[in-house]
Amino acid sequence: MTNGRRLNRRRVLLRRSIVACILVTAGVLAIFVAPRWFGKPEVYLPGGDVEGITRSLERSATGSETPFELTDVAAEAGIAFHHFPGRRSTQLPEDMGSGVAWGDYDADGDPDLYLVNISGSLRRTPEELQSSAARNTLYENLGNGSFVDVTERAGVGSRGIGMGACWGDVDGDGRLDLFTTAYGYNHLFVNEGDGRFEETTERAGLGGQGFWTGCSFGDYDNDHDLDLYVSGYVDYAFDPADTLKASNQYEAVLPYTLNPSSYPPISNRLYRNAGDGTFTDVTEFAGVANAAGKSLSITWCDFDMDGWLDIYVANDVSDNVLFKNLGDGRFADNSHEAWVADYRGAMGLAVEDWDHDGDIDIFVTHWLAQENALYRNLLLETPSAAEKTMRFVDEADAKGLGQIALDYIGWGTLLSDLDSDGNLDLLITNGSTFPQKEKPWLLQPMRDQLFWNKGGEEGFFEAGAMASSYFEMANSSRGMAAADYDLDGDVDILILNYGGRAVLLRNDSAQGSALRVQVEGPAGAPSCPGTLIEMFVGSRRAALQMGASVSYMSQSEAVAHLGTGAAAVVDSLRIHRPGRDLLRLSAVVADRSRVLRIPWEMEAGEPR
Repeated sequence: MTNGRRLNRRRVLLRRSIVACILVTAGVLAIFVAPRWFGKPEVYLPGGDVEGITRSLERSATGSETPFELTDVAAEAGIAFHHFPGRRSTQLPEDMGSGVAWGDYDADGDPDLYLVNISGSLRRTPEELQSSAARNTLYENLGNGSFVDVTERAGVGSRGIGMGACWGDVDGDGRLDLFTTAYGYNHLFVNEGDGRFEETTERAGLGGQGFWTGCSFGDYDNDHDLDLYVSGYVDYAFDPADTLKASNQYEAVLPYTLNPSSYPPISNRLYRNAGDGTFTDVTEFAGVANAAGKSLSITWCDFDMDGWLDIYVANDVSDNVLFKNLGDGRFADNSHEAWVADYRGAMGLAVEDWDHDGDIDIFVTHWLAQENALYRNLLLETPSAAEKTMRFVDEADAKGLGQIALDYIGWGTLLSDLDSDGNLDLLITNGSTFPQKEKPWLLQPMRDQLFWNKGGEEGFFEAGAMASSYFEMANSSRGMAAADYDLDGDVDILILNYGGRAVLLRNDSAQGSALRVQVEGPAGAPSCPGTLIEMFVGSRRAALQMGASVSYMSQSEAVAHLGTGAAAVVDSLRIHRPGRDLLRLSAVVADRSRVLRIPWEMEAGEPR
């Protein structure tokens, strides 16, 4: 018996050893041999669909959940704008623009629209570009849901390789002036008050040739006038020999003349306003040149809530930069300390309090196969006020916005409450920088995206196809900005499509209650950039920084739209204007049919 048992045990052990050897051999074959027999394992390539990479965190909402309804009404509203009617010549400046800017330049209570254009190919002579029919265009809002082109009368129809635009009262006369950027020369147009503008670029101290992209007004020194920050991209110079070269951008092969890595960066510019509409270049003293960055979008925002506007810069193929305002005219580079010195191909910015904790967060759009970033501000999560510092953490994947962006190249972006339920939804314009194979003078199109914010810890769900047929079509989109153009109390969207027509998406969604706030500047201009608005409804807290969400080379209207959902009354409202004492209001009715206007001189009492 004993010998039989030992024999059986040996047989069992031998069988186990044989099975183990077979399993190990199979594993070795799977790792080293099978790829040669059956092909390599799946890897992710832009445009591909690899299980566990592109789909594991993707989320789409159902039609029964999402309340959105958006209708393209550009034609019926009178917007007949066509961007870049010419043929591309495979040069970087042609492919980067352009943006849009909403602003009530005639102070009649409705937002007017400025669209930036590219007049033609860089192969055309300067004289040919100046004679092109394609020019920047100003549309006056008639107040009845329609627009009229007033460009020629206003004198703001710049021609060239246009990039971005922003509105601001630079001379303190209560009227919005206009600044535009370009590959070439920027322009400052001062509002004369009679529907016409005077160009004062050189006299104002804002001249100089370059590859200028984003721009934004903000009162960084709290002296009650608007200063200007302008982003510079690369030192582009065309060499015919370069057209025969190819180069790599994040391992993707691009023509040399389309790759920003082929050219050195140029510095950004900070201009300090003297109070009369003339400016002094204080870039070096302030420490905000960002000399190593290839900048596309910039924003003013008080991220650490210390009463001084900071600067965040979205850089392409270089580290993003966060400049902390020290309050003495200088800034410190806090990018790495704040965990936002991200080296990706950053293009657009949306800066809002998307998680309702009272501090301002950052969303950044990126190039292909890089994911977009959703930075949650950790400021108010620190143990005590004395220990507060700017720190951010990227939660894009956890909230449904990371992997879903791998196949897209993102540009303009907005965090805006489209249904006034109290949660900020997200829009992204997408468009390739790769030419079409059969028609190389055209860029490959992509779908734009709309994400519904379900609230709480749920995050974002793609809902564009259920909101509008527009999101089922592919375009090469760039700039985007928001405004309630038809004054019906919700947020409408303007999208500029590269080489195509502008799209005006009228918001026809069912709406909750909302508080709409406009804070006037020192001279009564319908805009006071840098104002921080805090709203408290029950246990919910929300914050919004006026003028901070710049999209891509674009500007939304200067009216804060704060959705309150089912709540008809806002418990309290705090308004922090640059260089002014805190203004507190209580028991404010959330009536989205009117705009709550806060005059500059107001210190207490009921706003008008």
